[in-house]
Amino acid sequence: MTGLPVQPAVPAHLQSFLAFDYGLRRTGVAYGTRLLGTAAPQRTIVAEGAARFAPVAALIGQWQPDALVVGVPYHPDGAAHENTERAQRFARQLRGRFGLPVYEVDERYSTTEALAAGSRDADAAAACIILEQFLRSLA
Repeated sequence: MTGLPVQPAVPAHLQSFLAFDYGLRRTGVAYGTRLLGTAAPQRTIVAEGAARFAPVAALIGQWQPDALVVGVPYHPDGAAHENTERAQRFARQLRGRFGLPVYEVDERYSTTEALAAGSRDADAAAACIILEQFLRSLA
């Protein structure tokens, strides 16, 4: 059991998404649409704490997503850990600050997968992996 909350069905009118691979100092970002089912990396946010919300607001203003997606890490056995709660808190903060629906995705191994693929920006690539996994779940 992963501890990941059961997500409500994603309404069909939600078509565009901005995804985040949350980290204490670096947060990868990707944008994608339901129609194409793919994601494109955006610039990684290098900021800590509340300072990260100004660049997030700028990206939301630029892309005008219908909803947000946050990768939530778990141990390989599905157990939660310290970063699980941090990512979930970030998701709650996004929901409260921007008033958009926020969906959480189990993102075990996304950064490892991005590094194995030779990505120059593993954080943004991990956000793409998270978003593409989410988009596949909508099909």
